[in-house]
Amino acid sequence: MTDSNHYETLNVNPQATQAEIKQAYRRLAKQFHPDSNQETEDREQIIRINAAYEVLGDVKSRQSYDRKLGHRKKNDHSDRQQRTVNVQQQHRKKRQTGKEADQQVEEWLRLVYQPVNKLVCGILYSLQTQIDELAADPFDDELLEQFQAYLQSCRDDLKQAQTIFRSLPNPPSLAATAANLYYCLNQIGDGLGELAYFPLNYDESYLHAGLEMFRIAARLHDDIKSMV
Repeated sequence: MTDSNHYETLNVNPQATQAEIKQAYRRLAKQFHPDSNQETEDREQIIRINAAYEVLGDVKSRQSYDRKLGHRKKNDHSDRQQRTVNVQQQHRKKRQTGKEADQQVEEWLRLVYQPVNKLVCGILYSLQTQIDELAADPFDDELLEQFQAYLQSCRDDLKQAQTIFRSLPNPPSLAATAANLYYCLNQIGDGLGELAYFPLNYDESYLHAGLEMFRIAARLHDDIKSMV
């Protein structure tokens, strides 16, 4: 009852005169009175009509009601405005979240992928030259020393690449790229381990095993380049 609009109940405009309100009340009271027409009898409606006229039929009570009604409408308007603001804030938050995600991707590519990729390229694509030089005389002490120095330099670069890779979590959208990069680094590490055995016993199987692991790492590296 308290939430019903008395003007709507009497079917009159809020700017209606007292005479118009009285006339509307009489018409509705007669329409819904059980003694006038059984078909239109509605006890709940009669109660609402009487309650509305009790408020609007008196000038002072109507003025008080109008103030409350205006305050309620103002609050309803404020609520709608607040809901609109909340929706707008949610949209901005989503846009900000998307922007932050893009920034995270850009940061990871710049701070992790690019320096690691440079180190990986330096290791992967220099091995064949070292193998070719060593092939001139695999038992030459000077060539073996150069080859060992090369392997140590690769291990240093690999360690630096692994440190950079672990320095920043990868964005979810680049999970596949990060996984391939991780496996690529592992293959390089295993390949260097195999190659390091050759100067110790001159067993060429270690060279072949190391080269095969480097080829696997190179394929992973190619897949990475197609992802970014």
